[in-house]
Order: sequence, then C-alpha cells, then structure tokens
Amino acid sequence: MPQIEEAQPKYLQIAHYIRDQILRGDLRPGDEVPSERQLAADWKVSRPTAARSLEALSHQGLVEKRQGSGTYVRSLEVNRRARELYGRARQTGKIYTPGEYAVITSAGWLEAPDHVAEALGLVKDRRAVHRRRVTNNQDGPITLSTSWFTPDVGQRAPKLMDPERIQEGTLMYVERMTGRQGSYAEDRMCARAATDEEAADLRLEPGSAVLVVHHVVFDLQDRPLEFAEATYPPHRWAFEQGYPLT
Repeated sequence: MPQIEEAQPKYLQIAHYIRDQILRGDLRPGDEVPSERQLAADWKVSRPTAARSLEALSHQGLVEKRQGSGTYVRSLEVNRRARELYGRARQTGKIYTPGEYAVITSAGWLEAPDHVAEALGLVKDRRAVHRRRVTNNQDGPITLSTSWFTPDVGQRAPKLMDPERIQEGTLMYVERMTGRQGSYAEDRMCARAATDEEAADLRLEPGSAVLVVHHVVFDLQDRPLEFAEATYPPHRWAFEQGYPLT
C-alpha cells in the first residue's frame, strides 16, 4: 500500500497520490486509473471512500468516467510543477514525459540579476551559472524557465554550461556531482505582462499576461542549491490542488 499522510482525509490522500502520477506523466491521457474495488483493496478503505477519491479527481478535471468501462485520464493542458518533475526524475531517471522536449536557448556564466543574487546569497562575486530552456509539446511551448546556480556548483557540475539536455534533470545531476541533496523548496508566484523576449519564446502576443514562479531549492543544511524562474503562458492550467475545508 502506498505511504499516506494522516493529516488529510483518506479519500484526498488517494486522490493526491493518483494526481501526482498523472502530473508526473506516469499515467498518460487515455490510461485507465484503478477501479473503486482496486483502490479499496490497495488502500484498505471502504468502497464509498474509494469512489469519493475518484470523484475528487473528476472535479479537478483530471479523469473522466466512462459508463460500463472505467475511469480514464483525460487529455490535459496542465503544466507540471517542479515538484512533479522532480518526482518523475527520481522514479524514472527522466524529467520529461513522452512528447515533451526542452530546447536549451543559453547556458553558461552570467552576472546574476539582483533577485537571483539575493536568492542564492551572492554578495561580492555576482557571477552565476544559468541554464535557460523552453519546454514544448505537440501543441507548442509549455513553459520558459531559467535555472541559476552558485559558482561552486558550476565548477563541480560542468554539464550545466553545456547547451545539451541533461537527461536526468539539472537538480539530480547537481545533487550527484556536488554530493548535496535537495531537502525542500519554496515557491513564490505572481501574474504580470510578458517581456518581449518571453512573448517571443512562448509565441504570445506582446504584453500577454503570464504566470511567473520563483522556485528555490534548499539542501539539507538550508543552503540554496538552485534558483529557477519559470514563466507559464496563459490559458493553460498551471497548478492543481485539492484540500479539505476543515
């Protein structure tokens, strides 16, 4: 039985577990999700509780029930958060799902902007290593993101300066090369107008609204390991979350 957190109702624990599988790409559009009977047996819960978990996923727009057949993953316009990408990378060794690919538009040393220097704790030496990428699928750009790393990380992880994809994902590569492990992350987000460069990369009209997420990964010693700025286009659901109203 999967590990669950006691702080939430069991139907939400089950729904969140399946949701994470969908967002990681482990369950693809058209795949059948476990039945009420199977969920009840696997999670040791009642059939009504299992049914409620599937209803929660349906309300989030993640699955659809087909009469007399079962419950299936819907075709999604969902951008995966760093949380789901890391989870997939740790489980499969690959950060992207089939049909997704990233184009690295620039990589190497740059003078860090003020907000990046502050997030990474850079004081005198403002040089940092960056990787800028546009992630796409068959429908076009999904997100534009730039990851930043301190000089010591850049020196120990030379592939960060190479404009080739890192199959396992940058964070897992950095963990492997530096011996530092990501422990937790903090996200801040806001909506604003796209810059001209962002609009061009995301194929948007100039001045279109975008969602911007600042994502900082900290290691076990609470030191910043990666700062990432991700820009999401409009008209795509960027985040999904269910929670109890208690």
